[in-house]
Amino acid sequence: MPLEISEKFKVDEKDIKEILNNFSSSGELFGNGDRNKIKLFKLDGKTINIKSFKIPNLINKIAYKYFRKSKARRSFEYATILLEKGIGTPAPLAFLENFNFLGLKDSYYVSEHLITELTYRELVEIPDFPDHETILRQFTKFCFDLHEKGVEFLDHSPGNTLIKKIDENNYAFFLVDLNRMNFHNSMSFEQRMNNFRRLTPKKEMIAVMSNEYSKFYTEKSEAEIFENMWQATVDFQESFAKKKRIKKKLKFWKS
Repeated sequence: MPLEISEKFKVDEKDIKEILNNFSSSGELFGNGDRNKIKLFKLDGKTINIKSFKIPNLINKIAYKYFRKSKARRSFEYATILLEKGIGTPAPLAFLENFNFLGLKDSYYVSEHLITELTYRELVEIPDFPDHETILRQFTKFCFDLHEKGVEFLDHSPGNTLIKKIDENNYAFFLVDLNRMNFHNSMSFEQRMNNFRRLTPKKEMIAVMSNEYSKFYTEKSEAEIFENMWQATVDFQESFAKKKRIKKKLKFWKS
């Protein structure tokens, strides 16, 4: 049972192993568990979060054993890198990979469980959310800092940034669902703008974010930033809608 534990949590190794051994029969289910199953457990008086990744198909079983790192391993390693770069994410505790003769059988990622007030999704779905523009502008600065540090978060979607209120005027941001990331020495303008494409279909939010981003990224005008950020968003929305139509047709023919 290849288990790797963060140095900071080596003292809890025995308890973490026991929790993982009893994952299927204990713990509190968090979320709907449609694709990956997440459960909450108590460890030394604190709540931890264990994500059990969906069992891979045969091709991925082999790939994750011989050619690619598992999602659990990537989540652990990327969280470690993010924290080293001063970027918010729940602290990584451990990851576990179980292999059989075919390849990867299952895998688990263990992290601290953060309780936060909202995610970026609430900003999209609730236009009159308290402090909406302040949060959106601080989130945009957080994204700029990500890009300056060479972090391309490929799953930068509405539910994957947790937002916590620090005081009356300040918010902190934490990335989750970390297994798809690229790290660069520097990011191009196109990469930066594409990284916003999945966040919101609302033009008024793009206008605020492009305005805020232009305060820090001075190589392009606000108009150029808005145009490119909005075009990346439109392209993504059209592609997403096309995929949904194709899936709907396939379901119709199958039925």
